[in-house]
Amino acid sequence: MPVKNPRELFVMTLSHVRQGTERGTKVFQELSQAAQRQDVKEALEARVMVSKQILEKIDECFRLIGEKPVQLTGRLEEVFLEDFRRELNEIQNPMAKHLFILAKAVHLIHLRVGEYVALVAAADITGNHAVGALLETCLADKLALAERTRRLIRYIAQNEIEQRKAA
Repeated sequence: MPVKNPRELFVMTLSHVRQGTERGTKVFQELSQAAQRQDVKEALEARVMVSKQILEKIDECFRLIGEKPVQLTGRLEEVFLEDFRRELNEIQNPMAKHLFILAKAVHLIHLRVGEYVALVAAADITGNHAVGALLETCLADKLALAERTRRLIRYIAQNEIEQRKAA
């Protein structure tokens, strides 16, 4: 899709984030299904719920700017899942599997963070303050999810260390 001006770039990037969020929700669902630890499963299911709320905010952004999402051909999430499945099957240790699942969740979250940073700046430049506010809340949600996932990874690692010391 040829981009002729900053507005078209904004719509294309917002469309990419929307499409990625939809696909990312499916990725988080699959990550959750792969998890055997209840705390990991619940953490990933919470990300699914937050992603659904983010989709609503993105749709409101489109309404506010009077545009519809454009169809894009990106396959990032599909390739991500293909690699995830292949690599997860190679990991035999249950604790290592959960750390891998959570690392992939953080990876996916951080892919979106960069896009939100750019979109918030673009909304501010164009004077779309309501859109900027909605996007900023999406960014805050993504950053909070990344931090919570980091803490869960640390918790799992610390428990593993304590169990090894006790043994």
